Amino acid sequence: MNKTIVKQVASLQIILGIVMTIPAIMALIYEEWYSLVGFLISGIFTAGVGFLLYSLSKETREPEYKHALIIAALGWLMIIVVGGLPYFVIAQITPNEVMQAFVPQGFNYQSSLIYFTNPLHCIFESTSAFTTTGLTMAVHEPSVGKAVLFYRHFSQWVGGAGFIVMALAVFRQIPGQGNMLLYGSEASGTKLKTTVIQTARSIWKVYFFVTALMILYIAVGTHFILPEYPLSENIFDAINHAMAGQSTGGFSTLDDSIAGYQSIKMDMLFMLPMLLGGLSIPFLYRFIFMKKYSELWTDIQTRAMIIVSILGGAILSLLLYNSDKVANPVREGIFQFLSALTTTGWQTSNINAWDDLSVLFIVVGAMLVGGSAGATVGGIKIIRALLIQKGLRWHISKIFLSKNTVKAVKFNNQIIFSEEMNAELARAGIFTLIYILFVFISSLVTVYFMSSDFTLADAIFESASAQGTVGLSTGITDPSMSPVLETIYIIQMWAGRIEIIPVLVLIRVLFYGTKPRII
Repeated sequence: MNKTIVKQVASLQIILGIVMTIPAIMALIYEEWYSLVGFLISGIFTAGVGFLLYSLSKETREPEYKHALIIAALGWLMIIVVGGLPYFVIAQITPNEVMQAFVPQGFNYQSSLIYFTNPLHCIFESTSAFTTTGLTMAVHEPSVGKAVLFYRHFSQWVGGAGFIVMALAVFRQIPGQGNMLLYGSEASGTKLKTTVIQTARSIWKVYFFVTALMILYIAVGTHFILPEYPLSENIFDAINHAMAGQSTGGFSTLDDSIAGYQSIKMDMLFMLPMLLGGLSIPFLYRFIFMKKYSELWTDIQTRAMIIVSILGGAILSLLLYNSDKVANPVREGIFQFLSALTTTGWQTSNINAWDDLSVLFIVVGAMLVGGSAGATVGGIKIIRALLIQKGLRWHISKIFLSKNTVKAVKFNNQIIFSEEMNAELARAGIFTLIYILFVFISSLVTVYFMSSDFTLADAIFESASAQGTVGLSTGITDPSMSPVLETIYIIQMWAGRIEIIPVLVLIRVLFYGTKPRII
């Protein structure tokens, strides 16, 4: 394999090893000794292998565009596979009586840690975590232990900002255009500073600041809304939920996600972390650190997010009200639409009980679209959806223009001429077509392998949730699901996180190599 690729993938493995060891601190605090050993073994092994490969690949040339895409696909594949190692090790070495001690008092169900004795479940959980999806094999989340709970959320937080972005901030080894190609293969490609390395560090600066702010916000809010809630649990929940919110990951420390609080005020409290997670990090940087407050409305993606959230929440609430399927249609409709649009995936409603029209509306109106490009969200992204609708209007309008008229379009405060607009539309259109094709194929597979208790609408919903790294579920995702379907969702989450094209490039390289071919 190309040394350039090996070196970059190895640097990601070193970072992954460090990420694995950090939850050992939580295991130490809560005296979860088997989890402590599991994280240390996994982290040291992963970092050690990564360091060895990195050392053997010191002399490498600058990566080209094709290398950057392969690094993104292969690097993320290694992350999600190896990232499942702590779950597997901890589940294997923890005695059953210790597992059962994690089950909260008053409950007598089997600890969900037992599910991670299955390697495929471990890879699924790791994929869902690092891709910030939120679908889970942990049926009863509180029963896996505090350290594993923290690892799940911390994985989402790190995966949200991006491993390649982190590697560029830490390893200053790529000169020139190479680091821009690597940055663009995972992030939005928007430069916040003069150099890509400075940009990567600025992204983490914004990311850490907003997360810290949300920890304080959730902790204080929970204290005033639920004053009887134990302080230690409040702080633990706030840390984990802030990481899940900023990464739009959707994992929760509670058994029934945010619905576990059983409070409408808590639902309202968690809407701000979801919204902030769905906004682009470049926008947050300009808004917070450059004090460009006017961009709250002038930034095309932020304005669209606000408008779509309000309108979509109102429409979904009306659909749920007319269906007479849920007890609180307005409360559940507004929260679930924002959760789907931002691809956060926190759940406060039994979606399996919804009517098909409501299910399909949230899929098309929120989950397929997703949030802002440059955020931690999945989906097609709002900027592409806006570009496609603008392009459609432009193509129709230019039919009525004279031959001598300069054909241009104003988009996102920029004038784009005909040739460039056609190229942008082609890229957005091809990506959208491939994206929908992935969801379509997955839906067909889901229909074939799912239980007869579910409908076609449920299958489409679950597939769109996996592809868009949303994490909302109708109940299809479960430890008892078909291994084939579980594998399909793993592939979808992986492809959804890095926007499909790098995955297709990797598949092409595996079959045909890197030599050009006439098609």
